[in-house]
Amino acid sequence: MVNGTVINAEGRVAADVVIEGERIVSVVPRSSGAVAVGPNDVVIDADGCFVIPGGVDAHVHMQLDTGTMVSSDSFESGTIAAAHGGTTTIIDFSEQRLGGQVLTAFEQRFAEAESQCVIDWGLHQVLGGVDAQALIDTRSLVEREGVASIKLFMAYPGRLYSDDGQILRALQMCADTGMMAMVHAENGLAIDVLIEQAIAAGNTGPEFHSLTRPPELEAEAVHRAAVLARVAGNAPLYIVHLSSSHALREVVEARSRGTNIFAETCPQYLHLSLEEHLGQGWPNGAGFICSTPLRSRHDHHQADLWEGLRIDQLAVVSTDHCPFCLREQKLANGEAFNVVPNGIGGVEHRMDLVYQGVVAGHISEERWVEVCATAPARLFGLGTKGVLAEGFDADVVIYDPNVTSVLSATTHHMNLDYSAYEGVSVQGGVRTVLSRGEVIVDKGNFLGRVGRGKYLRRDISRHIR
Repeated sequence: MVNGTVINAEGRVAADVVIEGERIVSVVPRSSGAVAVGPNDVVIDADGCFVIPGGVDAHVHMQLDTGTMVSSDSFESGTIAAAHGGTTTIIDFSEQRLGGQVLTAFEQRFAEAESQCVIDWGLHQVLGGVDAQALIDTRSLVEREGVASIKLFMAYPGRLYSDDGQILRALQMCADTGMMAMVHAENGLAIDVLIEQAIAAGNTGPEFHSLTRPPELEAEAVHRAAVLARVAGNAPLYIVHLSSSHALREVVEARSRGTNIFAETCPQYLHLSLEEHLGQGWPNGAGFICSTPLRSRHDHHQADLWEGLRIDQLAVVSTDHCPFCLREQKLANGEAFNVVPNGIGGVEHRMDLVYQGVVAGHISEERWVEVCATAPARLFGLGTKGVLAEGFDADVVIYDPNVTSVLSATTHHMNLDYSAYEGVSVQGGVRTVLSRGEVIVDKGNFLGRVGRGKYLRRDISRHIR
């Protein structure tokens, strides 16, 4: 791959990337001379473009079964969409719900994904019923299956919720093993009271999804999770889908106390808002119901999140991709915010939407690469992903910073009948995508094949202890 500007988290260089098989064998600065090209070598010209590591989306939900419906992207359609957007690795979830078995849940989820993925993939383990056997089985997944992370919920009582005692026990396991504990941080018990009161008062519009999940209850849960992590022995803690200035302040405060805490945000919290999107009313407002919710544009949340990304208060941008079609699924149970399935589709647009922060001057190109590829790979034990360097997987994206496009449901590849980003104009776009040395997308054409994605056994991260 010649004539491009190679961008890693640590810096940029005019260099050529040499690939043999599935791995990068060298990154050669052009100042040191031209790379020798043999008669059988394939040369890809990246002139005028950035050459970056393939994106790592560490938080997605393909074909998620909520119990009443299944999210609209299968592993096949979702990973094809991800590939089009420059993401070459996803980490989804095996979900043990209350009363279920961890190992059974993992085996079933693995079987769903194994033959479908077109890019490389891994699984986190959700613990929805934290008991002695669940903790024993989860420990065994580290060695058996390379599952190096769990997820806990402080919301959704009766289905996925864990109380403080259960969370403490799980965090103690993480402190002992080095597993990363991902936490959905919202005070679910208090939120359920606010939802009940809103419904009783007849306040059922989509905007009340956000108003009954106020940022104070996100911040309180982040604070509580951080305290529990310290009490547990400073367990590695990762706050998912952080959406508010309030919660970000708690992350910063916890880190100042020595807490081993990291946090992600998502494109929807950087670009969408309560007023313009949830505030549309029915039916369109249903398309923007997700948890944590979109926040008010009047409270500076977006500006604070961009600044948090710039100065490393936020470590990662993932998507929490969980799409439901507007007409058939979002509105299937009626027009009341509490019966609409939560989730926004965005796996295809993450790299573009975060790059708009570069265009606007919020973050550097190096930081763009770090939060979209390098940091999630490092935090979740993907030792050969997220960097363009000798010995790493040849997951490579040629990104053209000069093109423009308009995001739309008519052109995206997600199995979704609307776009949360309909009409948004973006500068920059993916031209070519390689996954382990194989060109799977080129100039908008998908060239991969279903099932070629490799399951990734992950190590305990050396970056979190």
